[in-house]
Amino acid sequence: MSLPRYDVSKTYQWNYDHPPDPLLTKELQEWPLPGNWSLCGFELNSPLGVAAGPLLNGRWILYYASLGFDILTYKTVRSCERSCYPLPNLLPVGSSPMVGNEQRVLDQQVMQDSWAISFGMPSQSPQVWREDIRLTRDQLAPHKLLAVSVVATVEPDWSIQQVADDYARCACWAVEAGADLIEVNLSCPNVATCDGQLYQQPKDAAVVSACVKQAIGSTPLLAKIGFVPDDLAAVELLSSLSPHLDALTMVNGLATRVMGADGKPRFDGQIRGIGGGAIRKVSQKQVGRFQDLIRQHQFDVELVGCGGISTPSDVQAMIACGAQSVQLATAAMLNPAIAKEIRREMSEATDRTA
Repeated sequence: MSLPRYDVSKTYQWNYDHPPDPLLTKELQEWPLPGNWSLCGFELNSPLGVAAGPLLNGRWILYYASLGFDILTYKTVRSCERSCYPLPNLLPVGSSPMVGNEQRVLDQQVMQDSWAISFGMPSQSPQVWREDIRLTRDQLAPHKLLAVSVVATVEPDWSIQQVADDYARCACWAVEAGADLIEVNLSCPNVATCDGQLYQQPKDAAVVSACVKQAIGSTPLLAKIGFVPDDLAAVELLSSLSPHLDALTMVNGLATRVMGADGKPRFDGQIRGIGGGAIRKVSQKQVGRFQDLIRQHQFDVELVGCGGISTPSDVQAMIACGAQSVQLATAAMLNPAIAKEIRREMSEATDRTA
């Protein structure tokens, strides 16, 4: 069965306005995944989630929920409306494994499993997304989790406290609308303002996380971060954030420049985030390093793994590295049936070994 998916040839707004309809229950068998799955105190039927990127609005969330995902993350919202960057928003690149210090990658004509991402964290107005979240939570099955990704819209003269207050404002609105989890986006390789690199400034990131956590109370708080190159930086970040967080989500793409085969830079030479299979190995490695440091220093924080996951073995590898759950983005956009396929293959493998 061919399923609708995000149309990369069309604009972000077109895809926002043309979401697929959720599948009826009879069209999907949700194979149970053996094991005990949970995230931030919520019991789950599987560890499978979708990252914020593909879930433009509530209809997209309900669509992917009907396809076997149990943790759905509403695409990053702001305290004001923000337009998307112009096309191309998703540009295929080479799929060779990255290590995190690449100065550039090359684009390619045919999509394999990796692309450069160029959205710029667009957002509908708060009036629109708050009502949409409320309606979505009302329609989402009780055993599915609705996370909402939030970010500040930074003014040039703002202090870090003003940035934190704007994050908290969005988080409170999302909780009031029905969000089960809040994910503060501290990492976006596609923007130049401080909110895109906050995870690289642990003290500032702690101010934001503490402010948001105080504002949302008992609602679990996650923070999405990018590539962290060494243990020293990782410990500093964990020390700053773990008192305020329930979980860390990683890795939010690898930042680099994209060059064409003609030798000319894409995206006017600006840095963009790379997602998909090219970042799988570095993402697994980072989750494993963070888990080792969490155990060593007894930090009280869970991990959510993302970056290049597309097969049952990828899911299992990320969980073995220490992830409590996983997020898919590129694979879910390319193949909306991926969760159903992963659930079936993992369940059948368990049955064969029983």
